[in-house]
Amino acid sequence: MILHDFALSSASYRVRIVLNLKGLAYEKRNYVLRAGEQRAPDYLAINPAGLVPTLEVDGLHIGQSIAIIEYLDAVHPAPRMIPLDPVARARAMEMALTIACDIHPINNLRVLKYLEQEMGQDKAAVDAWYRHWVEQGFATLERLLPDAPFAGGDQPNIVDACLVPQMYNARRFSADLTPFPRLTAIADRAAELPAFQEASPKV
Repeated sequence: MILHDFALSSASYRVRIVLNLKGLAYEKRNYVLRAGEQRAPDYLAINPAGLVPTLEVDGLHIGQSIAIIEYLDAVHPAPRMIPLDPVARARAMEMALTIACDIHPINNLRVLKYLEQEMGQDKAAVDAWYRHWVEQGFATLERLLPDAPFAGGDQPNIVDACLVPQMYNARRFSADLTPFPRLTAIADRAAELPAFQEASPKV
């Protein structure tokens, strides 16, 4: 498997975590997003959106991190990232999509660049935008968390794979995390696991 990747992309970071949790070997191909490498014709041929991540396996190209995680669960079901039980699945996807749909899309690099370059916002304004939306999403998650060691319960799952990268970036942008003690504790606990450490942009 080949993961078309960017270290600081939280979506790519999610997939790296899941690949590691499942113990799957993969090759990383890295793109510098600020340099526009993801818009090169050869990459657009495999991902027309020009976004990372893309998972390449057996001639198949899958974009969108949640779709990749669903695929990996289907073909490598242990350990499961998305629960089979309908209620547990719905709760896990509710939390994962709060990050993947409500926080991440309006805070990803292309949006921040648009705010800066096209809307004329300075760095302070762009950073304030980021913090506003991540803090709103985290307020929701703080209320949804189970009383368990991880967002996924006794073991990390898709929620933790989404949460740890978002927490990493929230700290990069100096978001106020004091209102979210449980969320922070769970993210920090998961981040200490080897699969998460090996996926970190710091590695």
